[in-house]
Amino acid sequence: MISIGDKVGGRYKIIDHIGSGGMSNVYLGHDLILNRFVAVKVLRFDFQDNKDSIRRFKREALSAAQLTHPNIVAVYDVDEENGQQYIVMEYNDGEDLKDYIKKHGPIEPKRAVFIMKQLLEALSLAHQNRIIHRDIKSQNVLIDHHDHVQLTDFGIAVALSDTSVTQTNTLLGSVHYLSPEQARGSRATIQSDIYALGIVMYEILVGKVPFDGDSPVSIALKHFQEDLPSIRSQIPQVPQALENVCLRATAKNPAVRYKSCQEMYNDISTAMDSKRKNEAKFDPKQQGKKNKVRVVKPVAELLSETKSQKDMRERIKSQHLDKMTKAKKPVKTSRRRKVHYFLLAILMMAMLGTLWVFLHPRSEQVEVPILSQMTLKRAEENLKEAGLTLGEIKKEKNDVVQKGYVIRSNPAEGKTVKKGSKVSLIVSSGKKLVTIEDYTGKSYSSVRKKLDKLGFNVERYEEASDNVKPGIIIDQDLKVGKKVDPHTTTIALTVSTGLESVSVANLSGYSEQEVRDYAQNNGFDLKISYASSDEIEKGFLVSQNPEAGSPLPFGGTLSVVISSGPSNDKKSLRTVQRWTRVSYLPKDGRGNSSNHIEVFIEDQNHKMNKPVQSLEISESTDINLTFELKPGQVGKYMIKRDGVIIEQNANVTG
Repeated sequence: MISIGDKVGGRYKIIDHIGSGGMSNVYLGHDLILNRFVAVKVLRFDFQDNKDSIRRFKREALSAAQLTHPNIVAVYDVDEENGQQYIVMEYNDGEDLKDYIKKHGPIEPKRAVFIMKQLLEALSLAHQNRIIHRDIKSQNVLIDHHDHVQLTDFGIAVALSDTSVTQTNTLLGSVHYLSPEQARGSRATIQSDIYALGIVMYEILVGKVPFDGDSPVSIALKHFQEDLPSIRSQIPQVPQALENVCLRATAKNPAVRYKSCQEMYNDISTAMDSKRKNEAKFDPKQQGKKNKVRVVKPVAELLSETKSQKDMRERIKSQHLDKMTKAKKPVKTSRRRKVHYFLLAILMMAMLGTLWVFLHPRSEQVEVPILSQMTLKRAEENLKEAGLTLGEIKKEKNDVVQKGYVIRSNPAEGKTVKKGSKVSLIVSSGKKLVTIEDYTGKSYSSVRKKLDKLGFNVERYEEASDNVKPGIIIDQDLKVGKKVDPHTTTIALTVSTGLESVSVANLSGYSEQEVRDYAQNNGFDLKISYASSDEIEKGFLVSQNPEAGSPLPFGGTLSVVISSGPSNDKKSLRTVQRWTRVSYLPKDGRGNSSNHIEVFIEDQNHKMNKPVQSLEISESTDINLTFELKPGQVGKYMIKRDGVIIEQNANVTG
């Protein structure tokens, strides 16, 4: 039995247990060869003899291994250790979407769209490869702190062409995300995956699943009996266009849902646009009535006369002639002519009508089948089966639909057309490639914005330069003119930091000569000034600019102050004292509060911008003011009580 500390397959060391599923345990492993963390999914010991469980476990590895996409957890390896099956997968250190929604839900609309678009891209790729997931739910979506999501657990996924799946197997998915047709026992389809994804979307926006109950049966009944609860009535800030995406994806009738993930992706991409601000609420039931397929009879059949209609016409004609022959009075010639002309006109109209019917027959009407996400060959077969022919084929770049697969058709899927009509196809010619430009000499910030928008992963490197300003690109690793897929390409840009900088040393304690030597050795321009100091020995550093540890480029200016020794007039300073009484002023009239007093003086050692004393008084207090003044120097002082000046003197002389 595989456990913590084991080395599986000779290269994967099991480090910790990180989760459990219905029939498997998941461990954090370390790939000793590639030096990376991996997730090791191990079939539980009690399922080792269950052939169905083993088959499902292997199917997960097979299905996921066919799909390479940043939003699908990658499968690296699959093997068996002492009779126990395991899958080695990409390790995602995030959490499942279900737990994330519990902590942070409901998710605001813009972030919800960002998450959903990633899931649609992942599921679109699976459908392109003819794989139905069948177990789409928030527990099978991993999300990290950057809102990057990955679809996982293809354990019950099946190929679209797999007709051996029983009705029992179609109910393996979670009942909270089960489509109405699956609840009735029908096989899973692309539309049932889209339904489940619509339920996940509802859960993201509202913070909970739409249908819940005491038992799986009661929940399943709600899926095909009850309308989806209104999102906007619970979360008003969700735009109607965005709710409409969810309503269409979760329509009870599969024909009303999106035909493909690509179609849903296109719709949700514009759901936040201002032009869709006043969009009406989508009604799946009304749309279902419009989508009912009916075969229209040819007009020739509708216009053709029945036998009884013919008999009736002949009988009327016979009766009319009898009346004419039995008339007692002779009919005037002019009147007879009019009757003949009238009958002749009717006969001509009947003949022309019959001729028009034969010359303009209305053929049977058919519906354009689902063609998107199919290979060209498969799409052509579907057209033939529907009684349609392949028309013009156009190529178009597409970031989602795989090369060689159909993006859309014209007329669109679901449209009613004449049988035998031509249907044009727009086929993906692969992802949109971007031509690498020459970014050197341009601002890194502006280039980075442009590359981020295109989908590139940008790496920044810095390098000093004597002749290029800071922030300007001086080199790039991709060749100019090369065509690349931005979504899978990393571009490295080298950015100038300007002149090469040196971290300035702490020159405290340096003599003037040592400072000069330091500046010369590092290529600095030295600026020296002198000042008297009673603390620093003559000829030694008093201060420096820039400060120690600051970057200074080659050729930059280093300014220092060197001590010239004690001040000559220090002995000539005289001390002057002043006493002043500060009155206490009660704030509440009863003397229960104190006054905040600040004293400012200006002399040889102090400036008026900073108080020399701060104190609290609750009674009138005498304060001593001491000044040190040079000969001829005038002192100043100012006293504030609770921020208000109450006394000041600008002429303290002794």
